[in-house]
Amino acid sequence: MRLPSLSLSLRRLWALEKFGYSLRVLVALAGSMVLSWYLRQPALVIPLFLGIIASALAETDDSWRGRLVALAVTLLCFSIAAVAVQLLFSYPWPFAIGLALATFVLVMLGALGERYATIAQATLILAIYSMIAADQRGENLHVWRDSLLLVAGAAWYGLLSVLWNAIFTHQPVQHSLARLYRELGEYFRLKAALFEPVLQLDLEERRLELAQQNCRVVAALNETKETLLHRLGNRPAGGRINHYLKLYFLAQDLHERVSSSHYPYQALAEAFFHSNVLYRCQRLLKLQARACVELGTAIRLRQPFVYSEANAQAAKDLEAALAHLRQQNNPAWRGLLRSLRALLGNLTAMQRQLASASNPDALEGTQDSSLLDRQPQSLRDAIGRIRLQCTPTSLLFRHALRMTLALIAGYVVLHTVQPEQGFWVLLTTLFVCQPSYGATRIKLVQRISGTVLGLIAGWALFGLFPSQLIQALFAVVAGVVFFATRSSRYTLATAAITLMVLFCFNQVGDGYGLIWPRLIDTLLGSLISAAAVFLVLPDWQGRRLNQVVATTFSSNSEYLRQIMHQYQSGKHDDLAYRLARRNAHNAEAALSRTLSNMLLEPGHFRRDAETGLRYLTLSHTLLNYLSALGAHRESLADDARDPLLEDAARQLADSLDALAGALRQNQPVAVHSEAEEALAQRLEQQAPEDLDDNHRLLQTQLGLICRQLAPLRSMTAHLLKQDADRAAQPH
Repeated sequence: MRLPSLSLSLRRLWALEKFGYSLRVLVALAGSMVLSWYLRQPALVIPLFLGIIASALAETDDSWRGRLVALAVTLLCFSIAAVAVQLLFSYPWPFAIGLALATFVLVMLGALGERYATIAQATLILAIYSMIAADQRGENLHVWRDSLLLVAGAAWYGLLSVLWNAIFTHQPVQHSLARLYRELGEYFRLKAALFEPVLQLDLEERRLELAQQNCRVVAALNETKETLLHRLGNRPAGGRINHYLKLYFLAQDLHERVSSSHYPYQALAEAFFHSNVLYRCQRLLKLQARACVELGTAIRLRQPFVYSEANAQAAKDLEAALAHLRQQNNPAWRGLLRSLRALLGNLTAMQRQLASASNPDALEGTQDSSLLDRQPQSLRDAIGRIRLQCTPTSLLFRHALRMTLALIAGYVVLHTVQPEQGFWVLLTTLFVCQPSYGATRIKLVQRISGTVLGLIAGWALFGLFPSQLIQALFAVVAGVVFFATRSSRYTLATAAITLMVLFCFNQVGDGYGLIWPRLIDTLLGSLISAAAVFLVLPDWQGRRLNQVVATTFSSNSEYLRQIMHQYQSGKHDDLAYRLARRNAHNAEAALSRTLSNMLLEPGHFRRDAETGLRYLTLSHTLLNYLSALGAHRESLADDARDPLLEDAARQLADSLDALAGALRQNQPVAVHSEAEEALAQRLEQQAPEDLDDNHRLLQTQLGLICRQLAPLRSMTAHLLKQDADRAAQPH
C-alpha cells in the first residue's frame, strides 16, 4: 500500500502549478550558490541571485521556441539597461533623464500585450538591481563585473526555462485547462444555488456572486486560449494539442450552456413550490459541478476521467418530475413548462458533453477551430497600438506617466535625504505603484507588512543560525518561497524575498546593518507610490463606469446579432460567433473588475458603487438570457419564420446600442419606452400551438430580454442624472 500511496503523492506534487516554476528557481539559485562557494567568492551571490530573479519575473508562458526568442529579447534589454546604468550612474542629471525616458517607454510597451509588458517590467527591475549593485560596489571592484553577473544569472535561469519548456511542453496547457474546469465547476455550484426551492430567496446576492465567479471563468478561458495559441502557432492542431483544444472548446460550450437562464427563478419557485422539480434541477447541477472539478483533476494528474452514473440517474429523475407536472395539465403552467423543457434539454446536453469528456478525441470537431491571436502581427501594427495609447485618456498612458514621476521622485529623495541603501526606495516604488488606486492600496499594505515580517524573521534567524552555510540554504529556500507565493500570497512572498536579501548580504557583510535601511526605504517607496497614484492623473473607477457599462451593452448587442444569424443559417461555431460571445463575457468581466477596484477607493469616489453592482447583476441576467438563445441555436423551419421575431431582435439590439451611445456621450435617456413595452407584450402573447419548440423558445427568450431592458434603462437614466448633477455642482 505504501508504494502506490507514494506514487500518487509524487504525481500530485508534480502536477502542482507552481512546482515546475519553483523547481527551476531552486536549481538556478542553488547552482549559483554552489558556484560562489566553490570559487570562494561569496560576493558573486548577490548579482547572480538578482539576475535570476529578474529573468524569472520576465518569464511568460510560451513554447520552447517562443521562450528562446523571448529570452534573447530579454537578455538584450537587460544588457542595454545594465550598460546604461553603469555609464550614467555617476552623472545624476543625465541619469534622471535616462531613467524617466526608459520608464515611460518600457511601461508603454504594455500596449503590445502581456508578454512585452512583463519583459519591460523585468527590465526596469534589473535596471534598479544594477543601481543597487553599483551603489554597493564603491571603488574597490571592477566596474562591469556586477553587470555581467546580473546578465549571466538571467541567462542561466532563461536556459533552464527553455530546456524545461522543451521537455514538458504540454504541462502549462494541462494546468490552465485544470484551472478552467475548476472555475467552471464553481460556477455550476453557484448556479445550482439559484434553484433553491425557497420563497423570498435573496436572488440579488446570489446573482452577484455568480457574476463575480463568471469573471474568474472568463479569465481562465482567456488564459487557456493564449496557452493553446502559443503551442499551435500557425500550424494545424494535431496529436495531444488537438486533444486539449477539444477540451477547451467543450469548456466554452459548457460555459454558454450553464450561464443560460430560461425563466426568472423566483417565478419558477412560486409556481412549483410544492413540486420537487427545482430540487431535481439543483441536484443535477451540483453533480455536474463535481464532474467539472473531477475532470480538471484528471487533466492535471493525467489520469482517466470517469463520469459518474449518478449524473445519468439524476437526469432521469428530473425528466420524470417534469413528466409528472405535464400530466397535471395545468393551463397556468403551460409557458413555464416549456421553459422547464428547454432547461431539461440544456442540462441533458451538458450531461452528454461531460460524459464524452473521457474521450475528447471522439467529440464532434468544431467547424472552425481557429483562435484569434491578439499579438501584434507586424512592426507597423505594434507602433500603431502604442500610438493609440499616447493620449491622457488612456489608462496605460496615465500609469506610464505616474510610474515615471514616481521613480524620478524616489531618485530625488534618495539624493536629497541620502538614506543608506537608498536605491531600495526605487525598487519598492516600482513594485507598489499599480495602475489603479485599489491595487496600489492592497500592494502597499502587503509590501510593508511582508517587509516587517521578513526583517523580524531575519533578525531572529541571524542569532539562531550564525553558520554561513545554513544561512546560504535559507537564502535559496526563501527565494523559492517568493516565486511559489508571489501571485497568491504577496505578503508571504515579500517576507521571503526580504529574508533572501538579508541572508545574501550577510554572506559578504553585516546583514544586521540592512534591517533598518530596508524598512525605511520600504516606507519611503510606499509613500511615494501612494502619493503618485492619488495625485498624478488618478484613475478613479467611477469616472469610467459609464464607458465600461456602455461596452457591455454594445457587446451584448453584437452577441444577439450573431445569435440571430445562427438561427437563420444553423448552428456554426465559427470564429465570428465565438468572438462575439467572448467579447460579451469579457465586457462583463471588465465591469466586475472595475467595481472591485471602485470598492477599494476613498468613500467620495465610490458613491456610484451601489449603482454599479446593480448594473452588474442586471447585465449578468441579460447575458444569461442571451446565452440561453445561444445554447439552443438551431435554424428555424422555413414555415416557422416570423417577422415579429426578426424585428424584435433587431429592435432589441438597436436599443442596447442606443443605451451604449447615450452613456458614451453623456446624453439623457428616457426612463420608460413605450415601444419596448409594446414589444414585450407582443412577445409574451401565447404563441400558436402549431409552432415548433425552437420558435417558442426564441419568442420566450426575446421577451425576457425585452423585459430586462426596462430596469437597465432606468439604471442608465439614474447614472446619467447623477453625472449631470455632479457636473452642475460648483467646484
